[in-house]
Amino acid sequence: MRDLYLSIDVGTGGIRSALVDRDGRIVAFAHQEHEQIVPQFGWSEQRPADWWAGTVATLKAVLSKVDNASARVAAICACGQMHGSVLIDDDGVPTLDAVPLWNDKRSNPQVEAFAARVPHDQSLGLAANLPSPAWPAFKLAWIAENRPDALARSSALLMPKDWINFKLTGRRAQDITEASLSFLMDWRTREWSDELCELTGVSRGLLCDLLRPEEILGPLLPQVAEQTGLPAGLPVLVGAGDYPMALIGSGVIAPGMGSDVTGTSTIVTLMHDEPVLSAGISNVISANGDWGSMTLLDAGGDAVRWARRAFHDNERSYAQVAEDAAGADVGSKGMFFLPYLSGERFGAHRNSRAQFFGISASHGLPEMHRSVLEGVAFSVRHKLDMLQGGHGRPDRIVAAGGGARNYLWLQIKASMYNVPYMVPEELECGVVGSAMLMATATGAADSLESAAKTMIRFTQDVPPNPRWAEVYDRMMPLYERLYLTSQSFYDELDHLV
Repeated sequence: MRDLYLSIDVGTGGIRSALVDRDGRIVAFAHQEHEQIVPQFGWSEQRPADWWAGTVATLKAVLSKVDNASARVAAICACGQMHGSVLIDDDGVPTLDAVPLWNDKRSNPQVEAFAARVPHDQSLGLAANLPSPAWPAFKLAWIAENRPDALARSSALLMPKDWINFKLTGRRAQDITEASLSFLMDWRTREWSDELCELTGVSRGLLCDLLRPEEILGPLLPQVAEQTGLPAGLPVLVGAGDYPMALIGSGVIAPGMGSDVTGTSTIVTLMHDEPVLSAGISNVISANGDWGSMTLLDAGGDAVRWARRAFHDNERSYAQVAEDAAGADVGSKGMFFLPYLSGERFGAHRNSRAQFFGISASHGLPEMHRSVLEGVAFSVRHKLDMLQGGHGRPDRIVAAGGGARNYLWLQIKASMYNVPYMVPEELECGVVGSAMLMATATGAADSLESAAKTMIRFTQDVPPNPRWAEVYDRMMPLYERLYLTSQSFYDELDHLV
């Protein structure tokens, strides 16, 4: 009986493969890290070849952990980090050895030039998003100017999980969740936009078939079956970006709900029937087809990782760092942390920098660590009210990603936003979301909603702390002033580097 779903997650830190049962429980898991290449400040790259090597290795590893696993797999579905732009030639070979990732900022000049000649209202009306260096359209603009040789040899644009799908099936395609944040899709028709292609200079011929996440992309290739130990012909789904997939895998499947996925970055999303067309907000299609209005901070767990490295040379565990932060009182004795370690994806100053403000002789490591957690939450609150499009805050926010394991951080966020948090039992929400799609595609579930009822359970409710909420309400205006006044220094700092 084929009662297991094989999920693949192409993450920024590594490849994860998992076997998930029909109840949504992960029965086996394998992970392999890959390198993030930073040739210079603001750049971020990875090698597609490393993603594929990690996929093969983790597939073999995860199958070895369950008896008769390959005969029990019903389908394969991948999700992955979004926006990483893989250009391939006619033979399916990447034309760039290392490709720019979601957090790569090198296309800032191309974004600024576009924004100077195309009004914001026109961008929002076409793409439901404003231009950003994250979007593949502008990564291609940079490649066109700086690596025209690679672009000339390219015949298709794929995202990271699409590259893995291509290796699994031989078919070139993208899905609507990725396309909704490409700056190349018309948000109303959910098709590639000839007008956006013309405005950005992207060749329409590079854009593959645009499919829904739950569709069957194709059968598993015989050579891949032999390489991994899986049976040839297994159905491979189109899949989705890791974040849109994590939305459904965390149970956020209806308008009015909220999501906080804190991994390397922090993404807070509120669900709607249609996008919220406003500057400072991004809009993404969830894997179930609803629109999510979101704010994204490139520093989330990455800020905690930085503090652990900077203050402890990675010799203290994350649990010990969390204990340090718990030793400080709410508000960190009036100290602020602006968490823009990698700049900002949106806004007028994408070259923002991080800083501590308000340090005195009374502060120590506990306050420093708590201030990092609070700083990330302050930065989200700074944009939260815009996300609901005037409809107020959600009834609850579902936490997912690695940040959901940090109970103190959840308390800080619930109090900062004055909204209760819920935590799903299984925090690998992208993996669970992939399994939910496979359950519906193979007929094991009648709908995504019925799959959610069977496969998602919640383990924690985290209410706001009234005393903390009052402190954060008093601190928030000062944070906003710090955010605004600091912007006058960023261009000068760039000239110093």
